[in-house]
Amino acid sequence: MTVYLLWHIGHQNEAGAGGTAMHVDGDTVYIDEQDGDDVKLLGAYSTLAKAEDRMSRARLLPGFADEPDCFVIDEHALDEDEWTEGFVRMPSVD
Repeated sequence: MTVYLLWHIGHQNEAGAGGTAMHVDGDTVYIDEQDGDDVKLLGAYSTLAKAEDRMSRARLLPGFADEPDCFVIDEHALDEDEWTEGFVRMPSVD
């Protein structure tokens, strides 16, 4: 079974020209949580149409309406491993 996760990214990063927030990089919504972007999961839906409907309704709400092009729908298979390897933490550079 496939599910569709609907995300919204509230941009606070400074990756754009002159330190402005970058929203979209080509056809991809830019995401950098370490640089302040706020990623919100709006829901998991059984069909792409239901995720798109929720996105349309969310675009009318405060906050989401300010960044209407900053939604991402990810398709995932249930009971499938998404992350199959470990990870390492990189020390922060301050």
